[in-house]
Amino acid sequence: MTRRTSTGKGYYMISAVATKYDIHPQTLRLYEREGLLAPSRTEGNTRVYSDDDLQRLETILALTRELGVNLAGVEIILNMRQKMERMQSEVNEFMVYVKKELARGLDDWEQRLNTALVPTASQDVRADSDAERD
Repeated sequence: MTRRTSTGKGYYMISAVATKYDIHPQTLRLYEREGLLAPSRTEGNTRVYSDDDLQRLETILALTRELGVNLAGVEIILNMRQKMERMQSEVNEFMVYVKKELARGLDDWEQRLNTALVPTASQDVRADSDAERD
């Protein structure tokens, strides 16, 4: 049985998920007890799995079925993956900051050149510095 919310995300009951992935519902409950999955609950305390839960389940099943990883290994891999995603997000934020600072620095440099006592073009400055190196 599938229910849809106004956001368009699907929510699936445990029986539908078990059938779709050919696993026993107790296995899904085990994954929840081990902290590998965290399905939402309805007001009646029924487990419902979101699309994100299903993607995580697919990863768990690939690790266990195809690669032979045990549940302790799965937990470590999922935690490392989450940390890597968080670190990648931090690197992306840092890159945005650096780009803004570089752009601001270039604007400051151009403003200094425009307000110099002897106006120069930025090409002249580069040509002079190249000549000094030779």
